[in-house]
Amino acid sequence: METRIIPGESSILTPRLQLVAWELTRRCNLFCEHCRASSTDECYQNELSTEEGFKLIDQILEVGKPILILSGGEPLMRRDVCEIARYATDKGLRVVMGSNGTLIDDGMARGLKESGVMRIGISLDFPTPELQDSFRGKKGAFAAVMAGIESARRAGLEIQINSTVTRLNMSYLDKILDIALDVSAAAFHPFMLVPTGRGKGLETVELSPQQYEETLNWIYDRQQELGNRIFFKPTDAPHYMRILKQRQKENPTPPVHGGQPGGHGHFGGGRPGPNTITRGCLAGTGFCFISHRGKVQGCGYLTAEAGDIREKTFHEVWYESPLFNTLRNLDNLKGKCGRCEYKRICGGCRARAYEATGDCLEAEPYCIYQPRRQEDNHGTA
Repeated sequence: METRIIPGESSILTPRLQLVAWELTRRCNLFCEHCRASSTDECYQNELSTEEGFKLIDQILEVGKPILILSGGEPLMRRDVCEIARYATDKGLRVVMGSNGTLIDDGMARGLKESGVMRIGISLDFPTPELQDSFRGKKGAFAAVMAGIESARRAGLEIQINSTVTRLNMSYLDKILDIALDVSAAAFHPFMLVPTGRGKGLETVELSPQQYEETLNWIYDRQQELGNRIFFKPTDAPHYMRILKQRQKENPTPPVHGGQPGGHGHFGGGRPGPNTITRGCLAGTGFCFISHRGKVQGCGYLTAEAGDIREKTFHEVWYESPLFNTLRNLDNLKGKCGRCEYKRICGGCRARAYEATGDCLEAEPYCIYQPRRQEDNHGTA
């Protein structure tokens, strides 16, 4: 059934914390072209200490039991990474990790597995050494990531392949997917570039709105073709939720969507897992990002600050942040996002709007869809 805004339905989304990404460190051993944090291989001052991290985990648990994503930079640059993962796991959080994969050897993989890490997302943007090494800024990066994937597999870690999609690699997606299938990856997450940090240098090769649409439809088609063999989750592409609904309307017979019957996934209560389709933009509603220095944001790409866990508790930031409460009210969305019948399940990429206009409430600039509702936010023609 096509999702619409129902007259009288509340426009304020109830916050349900599903995912928290914590940038353990901004330091990284690579120099990737798309890096939102412009990370380099240097020590960053004033990062959250181990004890501050434990306190943060305790405070997150006061709000809920989300999936905790240990991120970076490169999280494996922190010596206490397994200690932090173990603490979070023992407290009842499900812990996953995002890594460039080049620092994973058999010993590290075993340590992560023993610390309770349930999945590791490994970045692979090109299917060949020359292209991957160039994009990642280091010779041997492709060989190292493939070796890291094998070490993770030997340790019994679940693998997820992450790829940042631009015009540079759009034509290689099938080959990257083939690699993901060859290594028995549980999931493939195409990340649609948000040009922040060093990624601003890739604005000229960012997908056009039409190419975004084509790529998201390719993802839908491949998911239906492959079924439960692998789970696709486009990231930084909230309008995939609109495409899901449109394609399901065209074909009313419920398809299998990566183990989620009908492709509806999880839109509310309960406890979603890594293979879950959620609302499009979760910034401030189901997701938040915590920087290496404790700054809280809607996501890693939405650089507007919602709070600081060194100044307030996580509970206070999550529930009381003016930014988050603004994002939770769909009536605040502007332009065509504000009048779109899919805004409850999509919402547009707030980070991309912020980078394009300086206003995180403006319309998603990379969506070609024209809403059926012609009135503006206030109901006028």
